Amino acid sequence: MCAVGGGREAAATPPSSSLQVARFARGAAATFAPRASTPTGKNPAVKGSTLYKIFGVQAVAALAVGAALSFNLLLPTDEPAIPRLIGMWSVWMFTVPALRARECGPKEKDALNLLFLLLPLANVTIPLAIKSFPVVFGADVVLLAGVLAWKGAPPFGEEAG
Repeated sequence: MCAVGGGREAAATPPSSSLQVARFARGAAATFAPRASTPTGKNPAVKGSTLYKIFGVQAVAALAVGAALSFNLLLPTDEPAIPRLIGMWSVWMFTVPALRARECGPKEKDALNLLFLLLPLANVTIPLAIKSFPVVFGADVVLLAGVLAWKGAPPFGEEAG
């Protein structure tokens, strides 16, 4: 495969599959959840700021409340209900967006972009096989932890070199 640029031919090597996935995830996440929220495009939720801390607390609180709702501990009911559904989806709807809203390193941003796409797929496909709010919530938490670990991106710590 060759790339032509400025009249010269240059051999182009195809990017690795991991790089292709990262590019696709970044592009799709940017399409559905644009990054710039200020006129200058700078993220006001930088490390050390109050907004950064608020988003971190929101992410952890969403996990805790989501677990309580999906495991039927908060607002218990004998039937499937909207609060349990929101609990089941809390990682996708609240935790990942809160973490994505903060200024973070490239590894964490890459992991969160990938999660932004993978979690809806998990939330739709798992209930086709297992109709359990706690199982879906647990799978989302495992997916969150797994992708962050795979990318070497702890959400509340410094990225490894």
